[in-house]
Amino acid sequence: MKAIGIIPARFASTRFPGKPLTDIGGKTMIQRVYEQALKSEFLEKVIVATDDSRIEQHVKSFGGNVMLTSDLHTSGTERCQEVISNLKPDNEVVVVNIQGDEPFINPQQIDELIACFLSGNEYVQIATLKKKISNEHEIFDSNVVKVVCATNGNALYFSRSPIPYLRGQNQDEWILQQTHYKHVGIYAYRVQYLEEIVKLPMGNYEKLESLEQLRWLENNYKIKVIETDKESISIDTPEDLKKIVF
Repeated sequence: MKAIGIIPARFASTRFPGKPLTDIGGKTMIQRVYEQALKSEFLEKVIVATDDSRIEQHVKSFGGNVMLTSDLHTSGTERCQEVISNLKPDNEVVVVNIQGDEPFINPQQIDELIACFLSGNEYVQIATLKKKISNEHEIFDSNVVKVVCATNGNALYFSRSPIPYLRGQNQDEWILQQTHYKHVGIYAYRVQYLEEIVKLPMGNYEKLESLEQLRWLENNYKIKVIETDKESISIDTPEDLKKIVF
């Protein structure tokens, strides 16, 4: 099965303008993400999808594949779909939406995601990752998205609130009483379903939680959730650069 990695990257970030071009130890963030993605065993191609000519020229300068896309997209999913509409691959090709703000993403996470499409045990439409929460503060942090799954591993719901809620338990004991999982924001989709989900209108739960994957669940798409034990650093603000240790 063919798999294509796409890294959406826009210049006009509200909290960190120009983030993809920020220098991290002598290389830009977008170059580091690109180089990590190239280490994947399963990706046949990696492409940066951007709406900014400065990012486009920079990616070309280090020999990367890049495609200039519309500045009207509201999500990385839409940007990925524009790239795919130009490439016109087979419907069974897997597209991996790789976050452009994780300069040290572990390529094994990408491969874990793609592998679930190869298992043959079931037909997977969309897939993403989860990781066990080991810090109790993350359970109650609205910036950390939580996920609960059915017994078959498909997502039941994603929320910024603590899920599941432990009724009658002291909150400082929740982490001892129940395993909670946080969502790791990397997605993979078969081309057919990527083409379909970008046409869906925004759903009610998506509006309430500001989580686009709820739109897909609300429209009965299946999201396979694979557990990973690997952590990566997401850079959302300039202050987050302090998290990086070489």
